[in-house]
Amino acid sequence: MSASAKTPARRKRVPRAERERQMVEVAEQVFAELGYAAASMDEIAERVGVSKPMLYEYFHSKEGLLLACIQSARGELREVTERAVVGAATAEDALRRGLSAFFEFVRRRRQAWSLLRNEMALAGTSAADELEATRRQQTDLIAGVMGGYLAVSDPSRAQASAEFVVGGCERLAIWCEQDDEITPDVATDYAMDLLWGGVSHLAQDQSTH
Repeated sequence: MSASAKTPARRKRVPRAERERQMVEVAEQVFAELGYAAASMDEIAERVGVSKPMLYEYFHSKEGLLLACIQSARGELREVTERAVVGAATAEDALRRGLSAFFEFVRRRRQAWSLLRNEMALAGTSAADELEATRRQQTDLIAGVMGGYLAVSDPSRAQASAEFVVGGCERLAIWCEQDDEITPDVATDYAMDLLWGGVSHLAQDQSTH
């Protein structure tokens, strides 16, 4: 038998970024299934197929891993909502596109959404600050988009409107989770029926610009 035949095949080394992505994906699933308090690093490590010390090497603690999950979900939510409003012709179109992208995210990424809305279980942890950062991200995004379409002399008016949109849509999304027949399209229609009437009087006539 040749020397090469006696040598065990080397296990392919997984790049750090890919391994980290795998850990975050599995942790997101475990946190969503079991809740943060009941989830264990042992369970997450076993599902990923790595040692528990490796999890700690990457994230330092269970809370650190949770923060990574929330940050990943927040980044994805920002990406899909920003992309959705590109090319919107009017304020109404931009608002509808953004709402639709949000409700699609909630339906398609249920586990990620469960982390972003589960603040009561995370009270007192740094994760609660991350959840608030997610809200600020979305309100800033909405206020910025609205500023391009709405004739608002006072910037605080656009920010107030954005806060209302984010808070209302968050509660609507939680309510929609109770009934799968409430599709993202239906949720978007419900939200537009309530929200657009309140901001439409601020819309600029883009044809004059």
